[in-house]
Parts: sequence; C-alpha cells; structure tokens
Amino acid sequence: MSFKEININRRRLLQVGAAAGAGLAAPMHFMPGAHAANSCNLPTGDTVTLGFNVPQTGPYADEGADELRAYKLAVQHLNGEGDGGMLNTFKPSVLKGNGILGKKVAYVTGDTQTKSDAARASAKRMIEKDGAIMITGGSSSGVAIAVQGLCQEAGIIFMAGLTHSNDTTGKDKRANGFRHFFNAYMSGAALGPVLEKEYGKQRRAYHLTADYTWGWTQEESMKNTTEALGWETVKTVKTPVGAGDFSQYITPVLNSGADVLILNHYGKDMINSLTQAVQFGLRDKEVNGKNFEIVVPLFSRLMAQGAGDAIKGILGSTNWNWSLPDEGSQAFVKSFGAEYGAPPSMAAHTCYVQTLLYANACEMAGTFSPQGVASSLEGFKFDGMGNGPTEYRASDHQCFKDVLVVRGNENPTSPYDLLEVVEVTPRSQVEYDPSIFGGELGPVNNGNC
Repeated sequence: MSFKEININRRRLLQVGAAAGAGLAAPMHFMPGAHAANSCNLPTGDTVTLGFNVPQTGPYADEGADELRAYKLAVQHLNGEGDGGMLNTFKPSVLKGNGILGKKVAYVTGDTQTKSDAARASAKRMIEKDGAIMITGGSSSGVAIAVQGLCQEAGIIFMAGLTHSNDTTGKDKRANGFRHFFNAYMSGAALGPVLEKEYGKQRRAYHLTADYTWGWTQEESMKNTTEALGWETVKTVKTPVGAGDFSQYITPVLNSGADVLILNHYGKDMINSLTQAVQFGLRDKEVNGKNFEIVVPLFSRLMAQGAGDAIKGILGSTNWNWSLPDEGSQAFVKSFGAEYGAPPSMAAHTCYVQTLLYANACEMAGTFSPQGVASSLEGFKFDGMGNGPTEYRASDHQCFKDVLVVRGNENPTSPYDLLEVVEVTPRSQVEYDPSIFGGELGPVNNGNC
C-alpha cells in the first residue's frame, strides 16, 4: 500500500469517527571583518536568506535529511507555492504566502556532521558569507547549544531544531535562541506514570547514556522520575556518540541484577544499541521474578524504522507523530507526503514549525531585527501546528505543549505505522519552574540592526 493510499484511508476513518462522535565546546568568537560580531544581516534586496544547519553526515544524518526536507517545504509554503500546509491551520497568524515582509525566502544549507565545531563553522559561514538572518536546525543538543551561543554573539536569531537536552533552555539558554521541541525533563514527567502502571514500583534500572549534554540530562531526568517511583538505579554507563558496536556495554547488563535497561541513545546509536540488546536476548530474560524490559526515553518513527522488529513494544516519548488526527498535523502530513512520498518525522515537524514561527514573528513585528522578532515570540500563544495549544514561555524561550508517550507498534499496518500513541500527556503535567535548570537568558543581541 502506498503512502498516499494509507493517508487517504486514514482520513476516511477520521471522517467516519468524527461523524459518529460529532558534542560541547565554547562558542566561536567572531573576528573583525565584512560581517563581524553584531552582523545583523538585514536584507536589502528582494530576498531574505535563512540558514538551515543540519546533520547531513554522522550518526544523526537520517534526522537531518528529514529536517532539510521540511525546511524546503516551509520555504515553498512561505513563498506561496504548493498547498500552503500549516499556513492554513496556524493561528493566530499574519502570514500571507508572499514570503516574509514581502521578500521571497531563499536559503543556504550546512552540514553539522553531528559535531559542535563543524556546526559552528557552517553557521558562521552562512552568517558571514551568505548573509543568513536566521539560523535553524540541528539534531544534537551539543550542536544546538554551540550554535545558539554563536548566534547570540553574532546578533542573529537561532530557531533550534531537534534538541532535547534540559540545558538548551536551561543553564545554556540565550535570549537570541528559541526552542519548540520538548526536553528531557518533560519526557521523564510524561513517562513516569506509564512506567509505573506497566512495570510497577519495584524495578532495578541500568542506564546506557550518550556521553554529551543531551544524554546527561536525559539520564538525570529518567533517574529522578524512576527513583521517585521506587526504582533502584543499578548503574549508569556513558557511551561515545557514534560507537556503532555497543556489545561491550550491553554484556555487563546481563549479570548486573537489573531488570530494566534504559537506553539514553538517539539516532543510529539508538538503533544499534537497541538491536544489539535484543540480539543478546535481554527481552527474553526473566530477572528478579520479572520480565526484563527495555525503555528508550526518546525515539521517533525514523528510529523505529531503523530498529525494525526490535522496537515492538518499547515505550518512549516523542514530540509529535504523523498519525495525530488534528487539522494542523494532517495538513502537514498531506503536504509532506505529496512532496516526498512518505510521512514526516518529529524532527521534520519541529523544523517546519520553527520556520513558520520565525516568519510570523517577523511579520508581527514588522521587522527582521532580533529584538523585534524576540518580542513577538516571547509569550506567544498559538495553535494549529500539531501539538494543541502551545506557548513560547518568555522566561526561558521554551515551548510548552502536550507530550506523547508512545510504544513501538506490535502489529503495524504499513511501513509507516510504527508508533502507537499510548498517552497524550497534558502540558500541565510536564511544566516546571524555569529556575530549576539555572542559567540567565540575558538581553537580546540586536546586532547592528
């Protein structure tokens, strides 16, 4: 069955249902030059240039490829091409489909390589040489934090792509940076009640954790959540990003006395570690009188696709899923599917949304200046973008919305039907005081605008 046929069938079902129910490093400093520090890059011609900085190589490249597809689709819709996608559902919105402030949207791209140094270098090039007025992208929190810091120094707005570390809008938050994606704390808060219900309070957990900012905060959030349930943490082990072979880390789990393995891994790392854990027979074991379980706190359809049967029954969280029945999600799925022949990932979704949010903020402010854009985004409440009512909290530039708890589908009906939404966790359950993660937002750097 083709994606188009799947989408048509799902829309019919929805209509029937409706009728029946009525890597970290210090920021790179800009050197004096043609586009030195505070290089606002206000467009003077007929176009405005956006910089799309994604992992085109490295362990998160699959996510990056889908992000880039979404960015290109957002540019089409902003320029009045195609069916408009979420421009038709996003509210309140002043977007007209005629570019941004009457200027046609152009873009340049960079490859972060899932490395902070490479990401900063490509972002710097797009700002200094290509005149990008906004940088967006990334599928690594280490990359996001590094590029966010650079954009703060440069006087450029950074609309973060896929970044899940608490630090991005916590201790490393910056006034020029904004994040739509949820964070590790929210994953833990959403998963806790489901884990307790399904696996009980007496569990012994072993963590394998990606050794960088995202992994650290994901491990911390999951430990806090599970230990509050009564679980014991047996051991936590850091693993290098892009390790490939995780057998040396999985073997010790077998004799550790743990009855749950929590994989704080993402992208190809998660695919490899989960697949190898299943091959080692962990899911067939009984420990402490209980079935051994594996939890992946953050995963997506692309990762589920890569993991194959290993993902079946695995619990985790996700920012968005293409099966959501709301008008905004379905508008985006229709547009993306028509363009690319497959449904979008959560990475694609957040990058598309961030592009539209930036464009709308410029229109609301009547300017491209960072101060104007930031003032429009801070405290902005919106809907029609696939996650229900959402707010960009002014105090830390973090979006707050509902969070999805998902399970790898045991009986998928198509190559794309890989995630079952177990629970839509309300925003109120995942909110927190911004002070718990520290950091100072500071003032917006308006560059020389």
